[in-house]
Amino acid sequence: MVTGQIPDPDKVPFSSRQDAERALEYMGLTAGTPLIDEGRISRRVRGLGRQISTVYAEIETPLVLVVILKGATVFAADLLRSLTVPAELEFVRAASYGTGTSSQGHPLRLARMVDGTLIDRHVLLVEDIVDSGRTADAVIRSVKRMKPSSLRLAALLDRPARRSIEVKIDFKGFTIPDRFVIGYGLDYAGLYRELPAIYSLS
Repeated sequence: MVTGQIPDPDKVPFSSRQDAERALEYMGLTAGTPLIDEGRISRRVRGLGRQISTVYAEIETPLVLVVILKGATVFAADLLRSLTVPAELEFVRAASYGTGTSSQGHPLRLARMVDGTLIDRHVLLVEDIVDSGRTADAVIRSVKRMKPSSLRLAALLDRPARRSIEVKIDFKGFTIPDRFVIGYGLDYAGLYRELPAIYSLS
């Protein structure tokens, strides 16, 4: 686990990954023991895949995974491969963090990127982390207007300490404490998504 004050990327501009790593190192923030290691993630995602496949085993049309970019892409790819039911992929993009480490008080940008119709389809939203709940809530309300037959939410991580809007998570990977995390698709200032485990920066 890493400790110390997280550097503000707006005040410490990064021109390269090396710059970001040097900034983190300067503040005493280096990737140590994972908060959730690669093996635990893999086992949990496979378990979620089995659970989701059971729930949707009897549907007559392919399940539609609507992936919330960019953080959920790694989770969604592994989750998709763990399913035993036919599934399609769609994407939406939402952002509220900018380059910081908290979504609280930041404006939410939501770009609709769903290409196909969701009318009468069974839809599973795929999110990396439910934090304040604002992003998930906005996407849920947007997708509901497209009149799906059913709508559920799968989230790799739940961080309830920062919740400002209650959101029902139907398929949950892990509940984590109030720490900013990176890895397995989650980033800090656009970096560290490629890490195979999840690390804490606070």
